[in-house]
Amino acid sequence: MSSTERFEQDLVRAAFELGAAQGWRRVSVAAAARHGGLDLDRARRSFACTGMILARFGRLADMHALHGAATDGAVRDRLFDLIMRRIDFLQQHRAGVIALMRHAPTDPLLACWLTRANLAAMGWMLEGAGISSAGLRGAIRKRGLLAVWAWTLRAWLRDESEDLSATMAALDVALMRAEQAALQFAGLPRAPVAADSAGDAPFTPDPDLSDEAADNA
Repeated sequence: MSSTERFEQDLVRAAFELGAAQGWRRVSVAAAARHGGLDLDRARRSFACTGMILARFGRLADMHALHGAATDGAVRDRLFDLIMRRIDFLQQHRAGVIALMRHAPTDPLLACWLTRANLAAMGWMLEGAGISSAGLRGAIRKRGLLAVWAWTLRAWLRDESEDLSATMAALDVALMRAEQAALQFAGLPRAPVAADSAGDAPFTPDPDLSDEAADNA
């Protein structure tokens, strides 16, 4: 890792620590640099605004998920692995991420930006699982996987277990419901859903595997 990459990661970490401690209204590039004992001049060269810190954090989360991702097995299993890898990265900055999510509803522009950033991230998760995110079909898949991500993130916010078992269970249900929706979207019979999987999990067409569902039905 280059010194520039290390510096940027240190500043991102400092920003999320500051957000956790004082709230995201107090976070700026300069404030994060001071909090982390980092050089202000170098911070200015690396990040023009707080949004760039958040963008860097998102890229780091994607890179963490994609590095060493599985290339075989069922699509659903590959997506499960990728999304949990991304959650694992968020877990490393848990307090700062929770503070950011609490702040977002009070800042509509930030909330909109985060939605768009997460939608783009879902494209990378699809591609990491070997599924195209291009074109109209890819756009539908990204929105479907974004619903899965949102449901999983909601469970993660309440999950204080060390192994994140509740988060994994929620993700499993969300992916199952998405798979059922993909089958329905493709005009194929839906497989029965287990009784213990019932609930309010997202039921959005084709986040990941309408083609494979049709091929394997």
